[in-house]
Amino acid sequence: MVFDINEDLEGTTVVEDDEVRVEAPRSGMEFDSMKDLTAYYKQYAKQEGFGVRIQRTRKDDEGRPVYVTVGCARGGKYNPTNNNISKPRPTTRTDCKVRVNATLSKNDKWVLTTVENVHNHITVSPKKTRFLRSHKHLDEYSQRILDLNDRADIRMNKNFYSLVVDAGGFENLQFQEKDCRNFIDKARHLRLGKGGGEALNQYFRRMRDRNDGFVSSMDLDDEGRLRNVFWADARSRAAYEYFGDVVTFDTTYLTNRYGMPFAPFVGVNHHGQSILLGAGLLSNEDTETFMWLFRMWLDCMNGRAPKAMITDQDRAMKSAIAIVFPETCHRYCLWHIMRKLPEKLGSHAQFNAGLKTDLQTALYDSHTSGEFEESWGQVISKYDLHGNKWLQSLYEERSFWVPAYLKSVFWAGMSTTQRSESMNAFFDGYVHSGTILKEFVDQFDNALRKKYQVLDEISTDDHIKTLNYCVYYNEEEVEVKCTCALFQMRGILCRHVLRVCQLKKINVLPDVYVLDRWRKDLKRTYTLVRSSYDDQRDRADARNYERVLKRCSKLATKISSDNEKISAFLRVIDEFETKCEGSSLHESAYEQIKAKTNVVLDKGKKILSPNVDRGKGRPPSKRKVPPVEKLPTKRKKPVLIV
Repeated sequence: MVFDINEDLEGTTVVEDDEVRVEAPRSGMEFDSMKDLTAYYKQYAKQEGFGVRIQRTRKDDEGRPVYVTVGCARGGKYNPTNNNISKPRPTTRTDCKVRVNATLSKNDKWVLTTVENVHNHITVSPKKTRFLRSHKHLDEYSQRILDLNDRADIRMNKNFYSLVVDAGGFENLQFQEKDCRNFIDKARHLRLGKGGGEALNQYFRRMRDRNDGFVSSMDLDDEGRLRNVFWADARSRAAYEYFGDVVTFDTTYLTNRYGMPFAPFVGVNHHGQSILLGAGLLSNEDTETFMWLFRMWLDCMNGRAPKAMITDQDRAMKSAIAIVFPETCHRYCLWHIMRKLPEKLGSHAQFNAGLKTDLQTALYDSHTSGEFEESWGQVISKYDLHGNKWLQSLYEERSFWVPAYLKSVFWAGMSTTQRSESMNAFFDGYVHSGTILKEFVDQFDNALRKKYQVLDEISTDDHIKTLNYCVYYNEEEVEVKCTCALFQMRGILCRHVLRVCQLKKINVLPDVYVLDRWRKDLKRTYTLVRSSYDDQRDRADARNYERVLKRCSKLATKISSDNEKISAFLRVIDEFETKCEGSSLHESAYEQIKAKTNVVLDKGKKILSPNVDRGKGRPPSKRKVPPVEKLPTKRKKPVLIV
């Protein structure tokens, strides 16, 4: 069975007037090189409407080609490998005899010895030869545009269409959209490496070479297999000097095919924005693993531990913090605890009839630890909850989560790990459960480049609650203190203190109540530190390319209206191009990336990819989902009103 791919491409072999025709091949024609021979025959095949391929070559003892056969792409016969003759595979081979044979003469010239020009199939129109494989060519300029647009997250259909518009139509391109997709797929693969532990190790090496402040560490097992990863760039380390007093840490985000949760260290800057202070990928969530990560992070920050840290209720995390950061005040995420109320107490008969409200009142309206303990005891007795083990465990650890016990510590306005989870949200759309390690770090940089501010909306119930606060005022030293402890927790004076200052006609607050941490008029040097993005445009050849392109664009704008200047400019370009033939200037960006990727940075033992680990039984999703979110919601039946 013969399948003719050119049946819909039939047409006359008419060549446009502005195209240069080449003469038909004949015996005795000479060429300076094998490259010139194949280029000539491709041009001839393009004007005649058929594809070509090198069918046969022969080399001498030194490995130098001395004989070559270039013929029609439909030459030869198809030999099926399967024995099912009832379902033969379609083929384009028709055993076409069109070919030229050439041999290398004694004077190093390639001479045509045999020529066949009669096809046994229909040729196509020269306008359609761009669809044939041998005549497709993705030039260097198009590769640059495709790669640049791909880095800008422009979709392939729009990326390809930009080249169509630039060329003046589809018919002026020597490639198709599928060829562009193949190029981008290969470029991404070479850009990211194979994605395992060794590729990640090479990536970190490049980052350290490009940025002295970049720090990374990889934890390996006895077999050399990757277990845990930590890294922080120079900007994160510099920002920690200003905003490392309060840090949130969370590991609920799954990001890669190995099931390694993403563990970011997140702080808050003087604008109230989340700021990344380091990150890690963990294979386990036990005490030993957390201790390794915390110690790496502490060493990276010159041994300066945070004053306060917010995490979830993970026992292993709590133990690791107590060992590595003994002087740090540890706090549980209040939001996670309150989110468990429906799950733990929802079965109680009075949960929605007063129990939930009374628990929230005891928690949020208690100004001192004594008031909380009294209110808590009343709730336990009122609803007969003495045997509830979950509430008992919470009460035993009340100093880790109840606001009344934590008022004396500065928390920068944070009581939950929401900032860590909002940082995780930046990576949605960039990473998924199948993301390889190297690609994750690369997409991690892309997400940080596009970091935007997320505004949180807080809704409250429609009722007014009156609370009494006491403000202590020392007139001699102009010292004020409120029982709401907003200044102690956030570093910002509350409205109660400001009202007292207004009544006392204090027009200027003492400097002690204006913390440098929140001041916007101070210049902080961490913003001047460059982040360690592995941007391929930082290569010397990419910078030179952009430099030449900008210069030529400006010149083209100036001389585009003068035909004489254009002709003179093109003559100079032709002369320069002739001088550069055979040099490395023709090497494509794809080949340069490939060459750099194949460089062996470490000739020692390779780092193996980590084993797939699902952690503490967590399902392979992006984040941990509490059981309350999994409860099926019953749809209300429509009520017919008659």
